[in-house]
Amino acid sequence: MKHKIFAAILVICGVATAWAEPGATLASNNDKPLDMLDETVIVGNDTVSIIIPERNYSRFDRGLYNYLFTPKGQWMFGLTASYGEFSADDVEVLQAISDLDFKGKQYSIRPTIGYFIRNNQTVGVKFAYTRGEADLGSIGFNAGEDLSFNLHDISYYSSKYTIGVFYRNYVGLGRSRRFAVFNEVSLDFGSGSSRFKRYYGEQLYDTRTNITEASLNFSPGLCVFIMENLSFNVSFGVFGLHMTKESQITNGEDEGSRFSSGANFRFNLFNINFGIGVHI
Repeated sequence: MKHKIFAAILVICGVATAWAEPGATLASNNDKPLDMLDETVIVGNDTVSIIIPERNYSRFDRGLYNYLFTPKGQWMFGLTASYGEFSADDVEVLQAISDLDFKGKQYSIRPTIGYFIRNNQTVGVKFAYTRGEADLGSIGFNAGEDLSFNLHDISYYSSKYTIGVFYRNYVGLGRSRRFAVFNEVSLDFGSGSSRFKRYYGEQLYDTRTNITEASLNFSPGLCVFIMENLSFNVSFGVFGLHMTKESQITNGEDEGSRFSSGANFRFNLFNINFGIGVHI
């Protein structure tokens, strides 16, 4: 499944490149026509080169050059939102469990504000609020006298606030200034809590967990202008470093805390973000 998703991403980028710049070929800086190097575009009251000069740090010129996508001095206001509901009826394998009454929902909202400090380069701040709820009214399982159980009245709730700063570098894919790929680096700080209630026999256990975390994330993506000042983007969380501190209290008694850190190199299907941006 992951290989298919990566293949689809490569196909989309290839099609975008071909659509944005028909007949374009990769050439070294020495082979570029002078009129191409001198080509400009009017942005506001300024005249900007359509090809952004790039410093070559390697021994070889690979013929890759960056087209202007968004000029210096613009503001970008973005918003990403998601909402989802799920229940036992949505998962076929869960329907085999008797007396299963399960439902949940999760939603999030992520506004961002960025300013283009250079052509195709923006820095900014972003905020996020995420909330999830799940309720298990009842669940029963009976596989004989040695393996059977019945649970009821289990609930889970979580909420989290996050603030972060980010740097995003775009690579324009053609003169049309319509398509670009980008890489985003962000430093995020989050705080949240969760509550887990369940019964063991007739005893109610209420566990509250407080979470504080910091993370450094790398997210490549694709951006498309669907209108003159309105863009659509999709990004993929592929790598990150995180530090997390958790503390738990059950029925009013402190159960302790723990600190964890690590790196994530895996492609996460649930860390695909879709959003829109307004450029002014």
